[in-house]
Amino acid sequence: MPLTPEEPEIYESVPGTRASAGASRTPQASRTAAPVPGPRPAPRPAPPRSDSKGPNTPGRPNAPRQGNSPAQPKPGAQAKAAAKAQIQLVAATDATAVEVADETVDKLLDEGRSPGDILLLTTGAQHPWAEHELSFGEDAYWRQLTEAEDVFCAHASAVARTAQRPVVLLAVNGGTDPEAAAALPAALEKATEQLIVCGDPARLRVLL
Repeated sequence: MPLTPEEPEIYESVPGTRASAGASRTPQASRTAAPVPGPRPAPRPAPPRSDSKGPNTPGRPNAPRQGNSPAQPKPGAQAKAAAKAQIQLVAATDATAVEVADETVDKLLDEGRSPGDILLLTTGAQHPWAEHELSFGEDAYWRQLTEAEDVFCAHASAVARTAQRPVVLLAVNGGTDPEAAAALPAALEKATEQLIVCGDPARLRVLL
């Protein structure tokens, strides 16, 4: 069954082959080509929390990001905008889906996207950024969504509490097929311009 009355146009791509010049990435560090992501030898540590008001971009150190706040869609146009959002599939396994999603976020930011334009959802384990921020309490965690100054990460089961953003990434990093199938239309409703799904293409085509 189609997700929306209007069949979305679906694009498929492979994850960008970019990696940092060093183990610790900074916004100013140059990037060099690297192989397509494979299984990770060890989980990525949660980024350190800063007492400053600078954004806490997933996979990046705390540093302010320049950019205008995302424009809020008009209420009457929200459903129409979601129906027209493009869907892009990026190949990944359950084990690499979060890493591939992080690399895709980096690429979007490098292309000029504001951090507040991006919402990243996971179907399995929480994103390390979300785990770290939730350790300081739910109020502080969800307040960052309201402030809309940074990329926000959440579990797909909590998608109803999130807000619409121009770009939504869905990392299919676990969960059952019914859970992943339910997360797809929910994530699409939150995307006003583009939904990027990182996961196993064969599985995702069946679910879509």
